[in-house]
Amino acid sequence: MGKIVAVCTSPKKGMRKKNVGEGILVVEHGLQGDAHVGDWHRQVSLLAMESIEKMRRMGLKVGPGDFAENLTTEGIDLVSLPVGTKLKIGESALGEVTQIGKECHTRCAIYHQAGDCVMPKEGIFIRVLQGGPVKVGDSIDIVQA
Repeated sequence: MGKIVAVCTSPKKGMRKKNVGEGILVVEHGLQGDAHVGDWHRQVSLLAMESIEKMRRMGLKVGPGDFAENLTTEGIDLVSLPVGTKLKIGESALGEVTQIGKECHTRCAIYHQAGDCVMPKEGIFIRVLQGGPVKVGDSIDIVQA
């Protein structure tokens, strides 16, 4: 069982996200108020705090949202989850893993600073199957692998 340590949004694509503390996951849409919402397979992005810590150990001053992830998690090995895994998020939301990692077409500022970035390798994406509120401190559990 893991937990949510940040709920992050941004008004435009291509920018770092800000931890807003809570939000609403909307079925087949994403995190309400975020620039990446829509009817596609990458509705919500997740990145583990453990991955962010790797970049901190490289000397970067980064935190939740800096990798443009919507949900920062702790205590769940996101990259080991196969596509199709169902995740219960908070009290009632349900997501399905649709993609592990992503291709980084244009190297981000973090890549240029450190020569590496964790999001393309360790970030995952889900689509929202069942909506509901999500907030910092909520649990995130594997319900089907």
